[in-house]
Amino acid sequence: MEFVYRVLASAVAVWAATILPGINLLTGSTGARIGTLIGVALLFGLVNLILKPIAKIVGCVGYILTLGLLGLVVNGLLFWFTGWLAVELDLPFEVTGFWAGFFGAIIVAFVSFVLTLPLHLKKLTTRR
Repeated sequence: MEFVYRVLASAVAVWAATILPGINLLTGSTGARIGTLIGVALLFGLVNLILKPIAKIVGCVGYILTLGLLGLVVNGLLFWFTGWLAVELDLPFEVTGFWAGFFGAIIVAFVSFVLTLPLHLKKLTTRR
């Protein structure tokens, strides 16, 4: 159940990122939009699961030298890549450039964090 909640929270976060110019949801009907958002949320989660650890290992020194700010760039690149991958998989979602991906990833991370905060708080209270 927690997985479903996290995917839905990510889908809402991706939807929130569409307020930015350059992040476009290219479908009309409500059902198609919801399906696309869930698909993109799953795709972004898969991209993060596979590529983010590789980027952290390869860029370890860069993360240290930039005090972690390289992580923002990596997240932006991964979100941009997710947009490209969505187009290749015929999902009607696009991220048109690096800066759209950069700021979109920040919005997705913030909204996802806020929406999954109850899960984090529940885990903290059950550990005691």
